[in-house]
Amino acid sequence: MTALKPVGVNTTFSTSTASAQSSEIAQKSDSIRIVAETAGVHIAIGTNPTATVENFYVPTTDATEISLGPVRSQRVVGVTTGTTTLIDFPEGTGSPFEIGDAVSLTVTGQSNFDFTHKIVTSIDTSAGVAGYFSTRLTVDHDSSSVTDVFNSPEATLRRSLKVAVRTNTGTGTVHIQQVQVS
Repeated sequence: MTALKPVGVNTTFSTSTASAQSSEIAQKSDSIRIVAETAGVHIAIGTNPTATVENFYVPTTDATEISLGPVRSQRVVGVTTGTTTLIDFPEGTGSPFEIGDAVSLTVTGQSNFDFTHKIVTSIDTSAGVAGYFSTRLTVDHDSSSVTDVFNSPEATLRRSLKVAVRTNTGTGTVHIQQVQVS
């Protein structure tokens, strides 16, 4: 028997034959549990997914756990605001993110720096004395209205995702919950 530990909050929404998308989910686990009520669903997971009948199918008879891949998060030591936002990680750590990933920033005590589900557009891989060695990335987030100086010791950039679902026929409800599987 598999034991599950819930992570974060359960997301519930209605399903139909049209693709419906969840709000952003900050990835905190490597697995997500899907429960379909009344009608089975096809499910797509990604930055901005659309579910089609070619996607993974979750029947109403069983809850299904799907791997999200490794959790990607990193402590942030610097934020440079502007029409795009530069994020700096601690020296020697590197970026766990890839270009095209959606990310969300949480800054303790300075929430005006926070953003949700923005796209990584570049990673600075320059080397040498003035290089960033993958410790700086650019996010497509306009933070030019933030005039404060970033000085939070507790800031985290985390991969975020959305889940899209659709039924073959009829309507129903889907429950989505990140879980730890043991």
